Amino acid sequence: MADILVTTTERIPGQEYQVIGEVFGLTTQSKNVIRNIGASLKNVVGGEIKDYTKMLDEARNVAVDRLKQNAANMGADAVVMMRFDSGSIGTDMQSVAAYGTAVKYL
Repeated sequence: MADILVTTTERIPGQEYQVIGEVFGLTTQSKNVIRNIGASLKNVVGGEIKDYTKMLDEARNVAVDRLKQNAANMGADAVVMMRFDSGSIGTDMQSVAAYGTAVKYL
């Protein structure tokens, strides 16, 4: 799985490949009580909410790892045109999706 190249570009320089299909990785993270208290305090004084930023960074990493695993399961060598999408589910959950096109080198 670690050998799966993930790129946001459409082409991989020097590689010819065939498209296998769409691939994605999903995760949903929930906020905990301590993060909620910290966020409430930051709303009063302003500034970055570092616990939320850390949670989203971790969620993106999990989503990419799952994307790579799904691509490997499809027999892919790489994923091109990778993108992220995220959104809130209710007031205390955040969902992150990493998606792209799985390809096999010729």
